[in-house]
Amino acid sequence: MKPYFVLKSWLKMIRWPLRRARVARRWGVENLQNAPIVFANAMPKSGSHLLKQIVKGFARIGPFVDTGFPSVNRSEDNVNLPVEMVAANLERMRPGDIGHGKLNAIEPYLSLVTRPVWVTVFLYRDPRDLVVSHVFYASQMNPRHGMYAYYNTETHSMEERISTAITGVELPGGGMPSVLVRFERVIGWLERPEVLCLRFEDLILEREVALNHLLDHLARQGFSPEMSRHQAVGALAGSIAPRKSGTFRKGQPGNWSEYFTEANKALMKEVAGDLLVRLGYEKDKDW
Repeated sequence: MKPYFVLKSWLKMIRWPLRRARVARRWGVENLQNAPIVFANAMPKSGSHLLKQIVKGFARIGPFVDTGFPSVNRSEDNVNLPVEMVAANLERMRPGDIGHGKLNAIEPYLSLVTRPVWVTVFLYRDPRDLVVSHVFYASQMNPRHGMYAYYNTETHSMEERISTAITGVELPGGGMPSVLVRFERVIGWLERPEVLCLRFEDLILEREVALNHLLDHLARQGFSPEMSRHQAVGALAGSIAPRKSGTFRKGQPGNWSEYFTEANKALMKEVAGDLLVRLGYEKDKDW
C-alpha cells in the first residue's frame, strides 16, 4: 500500500476511539457498551451505498458509532483483502460500531456476524437489475473496473454486454462468474435467521415498511431508541442521500426491462434456472 494510504489508515485508527468517546459523552458510556454491533452487508450493485447511509443513520437515534473505516473486505486503497484480514476487521468491531462490507456467505463470516451482540443486515436485488447496473458501472462509470476494457473492445452492443454479464467470462488474470454463481455465493445469508435480509426494491418502493423491519431487528437485540418509532424512521430516512454515492446511476426497480432483449431474457432463464423464483421475484419462468 502506498504511503498516503498507510497514513490515511493510521489516521482513521486514531480517529476511531475519539469518535467512540464523543458518542459515549452524548449517550452515556454504559449505553454505548451495551449497544449492539451493526453490520451492513450487500451484494455489489445491489444498493450497498444506500444501506450504508441508512445504518450510519443509527447514530441519529442512539449510541452508535460511524467508525469511518472502509468496507471490511477492502483496504484503504480499495484492494480486496484476504479472508484472514477481513475476519480481523470484523473481530475488531466494538459495541455500537457500525461496519459495512460485501461478504459471501462463507465461514468464518457466517459465524462472526451472527453472534448474539450483532445486528447484521443483508441487502440483495433482482438479478436482472443487478446485471444491468453492473454493465453500466463496469463499461461506462469505472475505467479501472476489471471488465471495462473487455466491454469496450470485445462487445459492441448493450445486448452483448448483458449476455456476458449473465454467462460470465474467463479472462487472463480475472474475468467474471455467471450471475447464478454470484448469487449462489451469497444466498446462504437468506438461510440465517439471525440476519435481516432486505430487498433493494423494498428500500425504494416500501421504504417505511423496510425501515420498520430494520428497527424491529434492532429491538430483538435489546435496543430501542429514546424517541417514537415515527421519529426513528424519519431519522433513518433522512440519512439517505443517493447523489452522494459515486456509483449512483438510476436505482429504479424493474429497470432491466428497458434493456433486456428477448435473447437476453432467454439466456437469463437458461443460465439462472429457478433463481428468480427462489428469490421471490417471479412465480415461474414465464416472464
